[in-house]
Amino acid sequence: MATYSVHAPPPRDGDQTDPERFVFVRDGFYFWAFLLAPFWLLVHRLWLALVGYFVVTGLVGVLFYWTGTPSTLEFFGSLAVSLLVGFEAATLWRWTLARRGWTMLGFVVGDSMETAERRFFAEWTKGAPAQRVATMPAQTYATPVRRGSPSGNDVIGLFPEPGS
Repeated sequence: MATYSVHAPPPRDGDQTDPERFVFVRDGFYFWAFLLAPFWLLVHRLWLALVGYFVVTGLVGVLFYWTGTPSTLEFFGSLAVSLLVGFEAATLWRWTLARRGWTMLGFVVGDSMETAERRFFAEWTKGAPAQRVATMPAQTYATPVRRGSPSGNDVIGLFPEPGS
């Protein structure tokens, strides 16, 4: 099963967001981003990622040229850059959506995109209309405060008793 993150676009002219414009971004490896990275980045309109891709591949090419690297190592270097794009394609897509002002509504798990959409909208329609396009609550983490030095019977880990 794949995990999808759900993103809602910023509202247009104060209207409520149209659910047909929601974007589901699957976690995982994107084969077409690995195989045809520049075209995949163009199709998804990831302009800064495309510029970064060209800069990185250009720097790798210049580095290999200056050092006189054999063609076999050049191939593996290009393969490594392509693998990086394939594995990080979802991250680049999410980053671009966040930069454009899209809000992440949450995560959903499904066998396919259609199943994930059905699951998400089934839960989403149960909520109150005012809460349908709400941003995820900001995560706050309370830092535990420890006063004094640790005692001899303090336990670190999953075991309830020291020495278990």
